[in-house]
Amino acid sequence: MQPLPTPHRTGWIEVVCGSMFSGKTEELLRRIKRARLARQRVLLFKPRVDNRYDEVKVVSHEGLNADAIPVSSAAELLSLAGADAGEAAVVGIDEVQFFDADIVVAAEALASRGMRVVVAGLDQDWRGAPFGPMPSLLAVAEYVTKLHAVCTRCGAAATRSQRLVAAEGQLFVGGAAEYEARCRACFVPEAAPR
Repeated sequence: MQPLPTPHRTGWIEVVCGSMFSGKTEELLRRIKRARLARQRVLLFKPRVDNRYDEVKVVSHEGLNADAIPVSSAAELLSLAGADAGEAAVVGIDEVQFFDADIVVAAEALASRGMRVVVAGLDQDWRGAPFGPMPSLLAVAEYVTKLHAVCTRCGAAATRSQRLVAAEGQLFVGGAAEYEARCRACFVPEAAPR
């Protein structure tokens, strides 16, 4: 386990990444809960496109949840976080891979204003390729935590998300019926039905 971040004179960026079912959202919610216990003002955001479990809550596959602000873009997130920038100490962003490259600029702007920015998201898409803005976020982050799931085929450490259904494009929001965690050996790139 990586040591807890130490106080900085400025803000910083933390990235929690991994495959589906690795506990990314649970870890984000754990960090948000600890910040709230420390009486820090927290803003939690989620992409509006991710409405699998709830429209206005970040919800883990295990059912842990917290109220969140759904946003359609990095600009909207930055605008809402900027309005409360004087008070917010921590900004959390779930499913960050669903945003475009502007989320990197937004995260850096918030960190430069002195905020702790904690983002969680998939580092690879269903093909095993880097997902959206994640490579750039990983490059600029002060802290990175990569989580592993359990391979549904063999029980090894899973680092990939196997798509089980036909769908076009990189962005396809789904859960256990559409994806499963796989290790490198059991992962079949481009295996989703067409």
